[in-house]
Amino acid sequence: MLTFTLHVPHYSRQHLMVSRSLCSAGYDSNEKTFDKILIANRGEIACRVIKTCKKMGIKTVAIHSDVDASSVHVKMADEAVCVGPAPTSKSYLNMDAIMEAIKKTRAQAVHPGYGFLSENKEFAKCLAAEDVIFIGPDTHAIQAMGDKIESKLLAKKAKVNTIPGFDGVVKDADEAVRIAREIGYPVMIKASAGGGGKGMRIAWDDEETRDGFRFSSQEAASSFGDDRLLIEKFIDNPRHIEIQVLGDKHGNALWLNERECSIQRRNQKVVEEAPSIFLDSETRRAMGEQAVALAKAVKYSSAGTVEFLVDSKKNFYFLEMNTRLQVEHPVTECITGLDLVQEMIRVAKGYPLRHKQADIPINGWAVECRVYAEDPYKSFGLPSVGRLSQYQEPIHLPGVRVDSGIQPGSDISIYYDPMISKLITYGSDRTEALKRMEDALDNYVIRGVTHNIALLREVIINSRFIEGDINTKFLSDVYPDGFKGHKLTENERNQLLAIASSLFVAFQLRAQHFQEHENSRVPIIQPQVANWQLSVKLHDEVHTVVASNSGPTFSVEVDGSKLNVTSTWNLASPLLSVSVDGTPRTVQCLSREAGGNMSIQFLGTVYKVHILTKLAAELNKFMLEKAAEDTSSILRSPMPGVVVTVSVKPGDMVAEGQEICVIEAMKMQNSMTAGKTGKVKSVRCKAGDTVGEGDLLVELE
Repeated sequence: MLTFTLHVPHYSRQHLMVSRSLCSAGYDSNEKTFDKILIANRGEIACRVIKTCKKMGIKTVAIHSDVDASSVHVKMADEAVCVGPAPTSKSYLNMDAIMEAIKKTRAQAVHPGYGFLSENKEFAKCLAAEDVIFIGPDTHAIQAMGDKIESKLLAKKAKVNTIPGFDGVVKDADEAVRIAREIGYPVMIKASAGGGGKGMRIAWDDEETRDGFRFSSQEAASSFGDDRLLIEKFIDNPRHIEIQVLGDKHGNALWLNERECSIQRRNQKVVEEAPSIFLDSETRRAMGEQAVALAKAVKYSSAGTVEFLVDSKKNFYFLEMNTRLQVEHPVTECITGLDLVQEMIRVAKGYPLRHKQADIPINGWAVECRVYAEDPYKSFGLPSVGRLSQYQEPIHLPGVRVDSGIQPGSDISIYYDPMISKLITYGSDRTEALKRMEDALDNYVIRGVTHNIALLREVIINSRFIEGDINTKFLSDVYPDGFKGHKLTENERNQLLAIASSLFVAFQLRAQHFQEHENSRVPIIQPQVANWQLSVKLHDEVHTVVASNSGPTFSVEVDGSKLNVTSTWNLASPLLSVSVDGTPRTVQCLSREAGGNMSIQFLGTVYKVHILTKLAAELNKFMLEKAAEDTSSILRSPMPGVVVTVSVKPGDMVAEGQEICVIEAMKMQNSMTAGKTGKVKSVRCKAGDTVGEGDLLVELE
């Protein structure tokens, strides 16, 4: 059942300034396109499309699930229609409900964003049948490029370099093993209709091929409604570089330079940049010309992306073509000055492209970090859910753009992608863009959910990344034992201890100030403390600290080293700008407890410090410590999600590493395995259950 709402936009400019444009695209008010566009999507991409529509004078219609009724994209749009309950299959993938919303609002065109129905040829056909314009390529291009098998054959015909592999549909796990042996390990198993890293697995042997076939087909069915798979040779240690293309309905097509997208986890991009530090002009042109050749071969008319794998010798191979707007399109907009959403709308209306290939520049450098509600310490990012209790984007800094669809109070749920925002920085060169990204990450306030700021910051300051020595295995190569956060140098450790100690004393002085001004029957006389003798614990090491202050400056002695810490000490602000011996730092005090525990975000990573006065530390030695829970016999969910299957029952014997259950989180299948050999004592979940992070799943005797 549809509910219809007419919205008079009323929202905070700060909260809804979701895409601070760094583009120089112009808007011709005399060039008529559409009166009203429905955006068949949610979150940041819906907000991004609405932003351009507003600049072009086009009214917008938002669709939403019932849990998204108060979302930012709903508030930004001129009208909004509820298309069903939270599950995507009943709302954002519900074509019947969306078609009814189009009829009710009389929208003339639909922009699908990315994901959901953006590459669904049946949806495009439904729109065409109702004389509604699909802001994307024609149906035949979606079909040809949306099917990885057909697209590979077309690419070969268009003389585009392709990866060796099996061009047909894999029927079952046995056939998958046979094909993988013929191609030669390692192989990539991928969903024929897939994208975004979903339905994709690397297999190095027969067992991994069987598991990969099972999980990839399940993910493909869940995400795309199509469980067909194909197998091809896995190019080890490649770069993932893609070419942005733009075509019109008059046979014109351009390539808009490349994007470097090699920093990935679980085949999903984390950091992207434009241009690539690796490509030379000759390789760039060759890739661009092949991408355009493929686009022209399918009469492509819209913005699209041709993805390539590039080896160490600059040999490049066609991976797939995405017939939609890419998540990382802002970096291309920054270096070219084009608004890709505007171009898509113009092309959909029938206008020819306004630019020639020679007009497309590379001006400066842009970097994008995907900010996720994830725990980066678990497999480089397992989803986190929660409500944003505090949220502040760093758009006050120069050269920063944030594309988001959230605001303080927004919920990050298990139903949708855990992306919080896309953080983009732009500079005259790569060094400036990366420095601005470092500052932007330090100034990004996100409270209420676990996020991946620490991982993003470590990537962009890593020496290999700065030198451009990257590939799709970068994270596993740099962090073979998993991500552990920033490793402090001795100087950085002393800076952190000095800042934490200064904060501790500042909080104590503020408390004294409140007490002195509080009306009380018994006068409170606070002794003036010249030096604060503190005991500070960090990483199980205890440090002796002596702090004193003179106005806004604290003189701090850490294990014999003296540092001066200066700040305005605005303790009510979520961000604190400090100077440590002249070195500027932006820190965040996330929490502070009466028992001395303090969490501080410093250089992107959250550090837990325990600060007590010297006397309190001596007394604390007599306190008993809580015994740690024995987790060897229990399996807890490492993330929120939905239980897909349970493979054991009470009384079963399981071996270490044996699969116990499968949990789906944000459309990704995750196998949960036994930590030791033992007998199943109890099973606390069943297929279909929604579980939270830390929930008990299975207990062993």
